[in-house]
Formats: sequence, structure tokens, C-alpha cells
Amino acid sequence: MRSFALTSRSVNSRLINISMQFYLLGLLLLIEAAFMTIPLLVCVFMNESDWLPFLTTVIITAGCGLILRLSIKPKSENLGRKDGCLITCMAWVVYSSFGMLPFILGSPHLNVSEGFFEAMSGFTTTGATVIRDIESCSHGITLWRALTQWIGGLGIVLFTLTIIPSLNNSRGIFMFHAEVTGITHDKIGARIANTAKILWGLYAGLTMILIGLLWLGPMNLFDSVCHAFACISTGGFSTHNDSIASYDSFYVKLVLSVFMFIGGVNFGLIFAAIRGKIKELWRNDVFRAFLWLIAINYVVTLISIFHAGTWNGWQSLTIDPVFHIVSAMTSTGFGAGTFEAWGELTLVLTLIMMYFGACAGSTSGGAKIDRLLYMLKNFRVEIKRAVSPRSMKAVRINNQVITPENTNEIIAFLLIYTALIVLGGILLSAMDFPIVDAFFSSISCASNNGLGAGITGVTGSFDFVPAVGKWVLSFLMLAGRLEIFALIMLVTPSFWRK
Repeated sequence: MRSFALTSRSVNSRLINISMQFYLLGLLLLIEAAFMTIPLLVCVFMNESDWLPFLTTVIITAGCGLILRLSIKPKSENLGRKDGCLITCMAWVVYSSFGMLPFILGSPHLNVSEGFFEAMSGFTTTGATVIRDIESCSHGITLWRALTQWIGGLGIVLFTLTIIPSLNNSRGIFMFHAEVTGITHDKIGARIANTAKILWGLYAGLTMILIGLLWLGPMNLFDSVCHAFACISTGGFSTHNDSIASYDSFYVKLVLSVFMFIGGVNFGLIFAAIRGKIKELWRNDVFRAFLWLIAINYVVTLISIFHAGTWNGWQSLTIDPVFHIVSAMTSTGFGAGTFEAWGELTLVLTLIMMYFGACAGSTSGGAKIDRLLYMLKNFRVEIKRAVSPRSMKAVRINNQVITPENTNEIIAFLLIYTALIVLGGILLSAMDFPIVDAFFSSISCASNNGLGAGITGVTGSFDFVPAVGKWVLSFLMLAGRLEIFALIMLVTPSFWRK
């Protein structure tokens, strides 16, 4: 144990392996170019003019990837914790930078700020869009939007760990911990590569099942694929301007609600349930809290609907509020109607659901229920300590004691997370953006949710946000997806010192 600690410390204290960083980035670009060939082939098959922008993008992306792979020969392949943090952050920015090219060169004809916003929104599974008329886009562009969310759902780096067995060592561990969200990063398999393969296999399997179920309903095959990609990744991009409301189907809302819920559950628990360990679901404190929060939010939303007098038929009291609650809590952001008409209480409740999100280890965004549960349990313990100072009660989640180090990290995360949201809202307000829309947009992007209110609502778009505001929101999306600390480390002077 001592020799491992010394090795780990020496790896973490050395200078960053820049050559290996760019060598890996070259590989990541080649993988992105391979994904881009899918919408390229769709454009060719559908005889759409966007095949040329996609071909150009594939050539540029693959060319840059090959240049990095062939021109750089790392002297050492060792990566430390700093390297894992840096390559993870760079991967998301680079993927968005190249991923925006189809939106700029293709039929949407977005500018750079809009294109980067759209791509970052996709890869971070935020689901906020600047495209007003989605239905006018080509099949290739629509599929690429959905693909960016599916790729980003479990993580860009995690996918790389799946297909590159050589990263199944300390390099892979540091990259894994830098990207996977939550308080703890439990591995499912004995090796990082096995964990990544199991997670992506489960992810792909659920996607295929969802495609089949949606195809059985009113959706055609193309819409089923796009909505399945957006649902299981809890992304929220739709093929229609009115999102899910355009189908007006109880079946579609029910199926998507179930799979949005699954997307919000820790994938380790889903894997355990598939292996027959169903009881582990109910034994899990966070999963039970997830169910209770959905139930409580449903009751409060019903009260708000009745108070506002906006209910109309049995669906408006059953599947519609359930769909909205699950969509908001899992940060999917699908819209099935104008929830703003349900009253101010629903709007406040939606903000709270967006802030906390669902379970850690899932594809959802937000602060995570794990942290909310900890804060509530810690509050109860502190009250008992105030009454009985000699009390030695510890905070436990899933029978694991939360250490003081975890406590400091959780409190720091929530404070910085909240500060970023407030700062984002203030900056947008300073750009003459309506104050309610400004703060709603800020929390929506920071929580990777994508829901809008007012002019950015279901029938609106984020294209009303000023250009500088789009860069601010893009940063919030990235910070929310990487859970802040990875980005903070990069601007810390000690990070760049040996």
C-alpha cells in the first residue's frame, strides 16, 4: 500500500504530459469523425444537400485527428490525476468545437456563438436550442443533434475507455473519476475497461428497447431513433418544434416517462437489478428518495393545477404532471405542454427540481439527490448534536459513512454551484434579458436541463439570448456536466506547477 501511495503521489506531482494529451485528443477526434459519418450517410440516402457540410466536417475532424496522432510521439504514456482532469475538460470543448461545424456549414446556418451553444447543449445533454424551426432542418442535422446527446449521455471519455483496452490502468482511472458524476464513483467491474463496457452495453441495450417501443406507437422509425437517443441520455432534443406535445399521445408520454426515470437512476443499480438483485433498488437510500420526491412533487403539482384551474381532462391530472416532473428531475427537458399555465407554484417547484436533478451515476444533471439527501441527514444529525452535545451520530447513505472530506466537498460544490447560477442570471440580466427568463435559463443550463420559461419556453428558443449570453450559458453547461471542480482545478495556479 505504501509503495502504491508513493507512486501515485509522484505521478500527481509531476508536470502535465502535454504530448500524451494531444495524442489522446487525436484519437477522440477520429472517434467523433466516425460518428459524423452516420448523419452524412443519412443525408446521402435522403438526397439532402447537407451531405456536403457533413463530408467537409468529417474531413476536417478526421484530418486534425490524424495529424495529432501521426505527428506526436509521446515519450511517456503515463497520466496522472492532473492529466485525467485536463484531457476530460479538453475533450468536451474540442468535441463541441468540431461538432458545431455542421450547424454552421449546414442548413441551420448558425453563427459561431449559436453553433457552439447548440453543440455544447447536445454533448452535455442540456437540450437547450437556438434553432427556432427544427422541423425545417434536414434529417442529417436532426440526427446529429440527437447523436451528440447520446454520445455525451454516459460521457465522451467513458466511451473511449470502452474501446481502448490499453487505458485500463491508472490513466483510465483518473479519466474515469474526472468525468463520472456524483459523490462516489463506484466501479461495476474489476477493471475500468470492464466497467465502461458494461455501462455502454447497458446504455445501448436500453436505447434499442426504447426505439422499438416508440416505433410501436405513433412515431416513425427516424423519430423513434432521435427521441430514444435524447431520452435515455436525458438530453431532450426533439424532432418537432412543440417537442412531445406535437404527438398528443398518452402512450408516447408514458413510455418516455418510464425511460426518463430509468435514465435518472444510478446505472450501477440498474445493472444490479438486471442481474436479479432487485432488492438492492429499494435498499438504496437515494433511489427511495428519488421515488418519494416524484410522489411529493406530483401531489404539489396537482394542488397547483387545481388552484390555477387549468386542468382539462384526465390526462392533465395524470400523465401530464408525471411526465413534466420526471422530465424536470432527470434534466431531460422534454416538453409536453405549457407547464407555466399551471401556476407560479409549479414554476418554483420546477426550479427546485432542476436544481437538484436525479441520482448520481445516471445520465441526468443537477446537483444530484445524493447531495440533497446528505444535507437533510446532516441537518438532522446537527440538530441532535445541538440537543445532545455528546452525541456521536454519523451521517450515513446506503450504510456508508460520509467522511469529513466528503462533507467539505459536498458543501463546497453546492455553494459554488449556486454561485455560478446566480452569477449567470446576473450577467444575463445585465444584457437586458428579462430577469425571470435570465435566472431560469441560468439554472436550466447549469443543471443540464434545457427547460425554458417565457421567451425560452416550449414554443420559444434560446436564440433570443445575446451572443455573449450564449457563451456564458455554454460555460454553465460545461461546468454543470463536469460538476465544476474539474474546471476550477484548471484555473488554479498550483495545478500547473510541479
